[in-house]
Amino acid sequence: MGKIEIREGQPDDAPLLLEFIRGLADYEHLLEQVDANLEELRRTIFIDKMAEVLIAEYDGDAAGYALFFHNYSTFKGKAGLYIEDLFVKPELRGKGVGKALFKRLAGIAAGRNCWRIEWSCLDWNTSSINFYKSLGAVPLSAWTTYRLTDDKFKTML
Repeated sequence: MGKIEIREGQPDDAPLLLEFIRGLADYEHLLEQVDANLEELRRTIFIDKMAEVLIAEYDGDAAGYALFFHNYSTFKGKAGLYIEDLFVKPELRGKGVGKALFKRLAGIAAGRNCWRIEWSCLDWNTSSINFYKSLGAVPLSAWTTYRLTDDKFKTML
C-alpha cells in the first residue's frame, strides 16, 4: 500500500482542482455541465473562502480531492459539514484514498464541533453508495432535495 497524505488546497492548486472537477463530472456523465474556470475557482474558494478543499496525494502524486463547506442545523444549534465533491482518480480507488479524505473531514468536523457530515450521491452510483455505507453512513429517505438555479431565482428579484 502506498503512502497517503491529505493536505489543505492552496491557490496554486486551482488547475489541479479544475482537472479533478472535470474528472468527477465525466464519471457522473455530467461533463457538459462544467462551467467552472480557474479564475472563478481561485476567487470563490481561495479568496472569498466560500468553500474549502482537501487534496489527497498517493505516493506524492495528486490522487483526489474533497470540497466542502459549512451548513447549519437550527434544531441542533450547531454547524455541519457539507461535502460538495469527493473524487479519487479511478486508478487509485480501493487504495484507501477516499477513506483517508473522510477521516480528515471527520477530524475537521469534530474539531469545529459539527454534529453532522452530509453529501449527495447519484442513485445509480452503487460503488460509492457501498463505500459510504461501509463508513456507517445512512441515506436520508424522508428528504427530497430541491433546487432553484439562478435562471429561476433571479426572476423573483
